[in-house]
Amino acid sequence: MIKIIMHGCNGKMGQTISRIVSEDDTCEIVAGIDMRDDGHNPYPVFDSLDKCDVEADCVIDFSTASAVDGLLIYCEKKGIPCVLCTTGLSEEQLKRVEDASKKVAILRSANMSLGINMLLKLLKDAARTLEPAGFDIEIVEKHHNLKLDAPSGTALALADSVNEALSEPYEYVYDRSARREKRPKKEIGISAVRGGTIVGDHDVIFAGEDEVITFSHRAYSKAVFAKGAVAAAKFLKGKSAGMYGMESVV
Repeated sequence: MIKIIMHGCNGKMGQTISRIVSEDDTCEIVAGIDMRDDGHNPYPVFDSLDKCDVEADCVIDFSTASAVDGLLIYCEKKGIPCVLCTTGLSEEQLKRVEDASKKVAILRSANMSLGINMLLKLLKDAARTLEPAGFDIEIVEKHHNLKLDAPSGTALALADSVNEALSEPYEYVYDRSARREKRPKKEIGISAVRGGTIVGDHDVIFAGEDEVITFSHRAYSKAVFAKGAVAAAKFLKGKSAGMYGMESVV
């Protein structure tokens, strides 16, 4: 039985993961961390990791960027692996994650779904073929109106995957409103839409002369991310220190 601490247990993703784990005989959530607790969880909830005295095999994190620093300190201190799903981390925080992975196992992914991780691989092949043919590259992502960061971590991961396959690095452009000029060739435009209850839509557009190829992924439920996070927690049990990705799980 894999024992999990759910960091951000009362958020939408935390509750979705709690439900999925409750139906899984191979793992259980033994404690939750959240600033609020209305008593509906079947496990103890602490308002900070410092107060959590429950032994566990792994932490799943779906919280906020501001809570990640304390999370890393806790995992290092306890020697507990972490599935790090929070997006919107600063460059300084990303460096801190790298440092922490030298002491404990950390699996970090901008998106936990199988479909997105397969798409990351497909985009490399597309970029290698279409960039030399002069195709422009644009990314449009859409999320619900409660999402705090923009662009999404997934959109950036898609852009990074494309960029790794290009002959030379392209610049990411998030806003063209301040300039009046033709579109430069070596840029990837990334646009963010926020509205309603959109779980997560991502389109990667390769626009060429007289033809357009679009790679699309639609998430219709947060369950796709929750299932990936639980699979990642199972994967991390007993793993040595290091940085892992969803490609190791799928």
